[in-house]
Amino acid sequence: MTFGDHGMPYGAQQPDPYAAWAAEQERIRRARRTRRVVGGAAGAVLAVAVAAGAVMALGGGGDSPSAAAGTPDSSGTPAAATPSAGPSAPRVDVTLPSDAPSSLPSLLARPVVGPAQAFPEKDVTLKDGSRFRRVDLASTTECDRGMAPELAQLIEQGGPCLRLTAALFTDAARRSQVTVTVVSFQRVEDASRVFMMASLDPVTYQVVSLDPPPGAGLPTVPPGSAGVFRRVMTVRSVVFANGQWGDGAQTGEAELTRQTQGLLGYANETVVAYEQG
Repeated sequence: MTFGDHGMPYGAQQPDPYAAWAAEQERIRRARRTRRVVGGAAGAVLAVAVAAGAVMALGGGGDSPSAAAGTPDSSGTPAAATPSAGPSAPRVDVTLPSDAPSSLPSLLARPVVGPAQAFPEKDVTLKDGSRFRRVDLASTTECDRGMAPELAQLIEQGGPCLRLTAALFTDAARRSQVTVTVVSFQRVEDASRVFMMASLDPVTYQVVSLDPPPGAGLPTVPPGSAGVFRRVMTVRSVVFANGQWGDGAQTGEAELTRQTQGLLGYANETVVAYEQG
C-alpha cells in the first residue's frame, strides 16, 4: 500500500528541463514509499451533475495529444477561474450556479464515500468483457499523502479533502497497472476546482499511483514510465485513473487507454450510485 511514481503522458519528450522534473518525481516517489496509509435514477444523477456544473464525462483535456484519445473534458465545470502568476498552484475561485438543485444539500449530508462503496469488488468485469483484479486498496483522510504537492496546495484554497481512496487493478494478463483514486470533498466547489485544474494540467495536478504490494507478484513500474491519465467528476468527488504498463513499455497506448477509461467508468458508476443514495 505504498504510493509510487507519477509517470508521464504518452508522447512526452524528455529534454534537459524534464530531467529535473523526473528527478523531483522520483524523490517524491521514494518519500511516498515510506508513508503507509490505512489500508435515484440515472436521469436524476445527470440532472444534479449538470446543474452543479460537474458534467460526468471522461476527462481528456490537458493531456499530451497522443494521450488524449478519449472524450474531452466538458466545458461546463462551474468555475470562474482567475489563475494568478505564482510559484505554486494558481488561485482558482469557484462558485455554484444559481440554479443548483434543491436536493444538493441532502446529497452532501451523506457520509463521504469509503473503500467499500467505491471499490466493492475484488474481481471486476467491464461491459466489454474485460476482466481485472484489484490487487491493492488504500484509504486515508490525509489526502496529501496520495497526491502531488501542487494538487495539495490547490485543495488548500478551499474546503479540505475528506477522504482519498485508491485501488490498484491489473488486467487478466497481469501486464497493466491502473490506479483508480477517489478524492472526495464536502463542497461541490472544491471538487470542481480540482477537476478543472487536473483537466488543464494532468501531470502537475495528479494523484500518485499505487505500487504493487509484495504479495501481488507484480513489478514496480519504472520511474518516469509513460502513462495514461484520465479523470471524471461526480457529485462531490473527483475520480482519477492512472494507467501504466508494469514493465514501463511506451507502446500499446490504445489498449492501455481503453483499460484505463474502462476502469474509470466502472468507478464512476459505483461512486455515483453511492453519492446519489
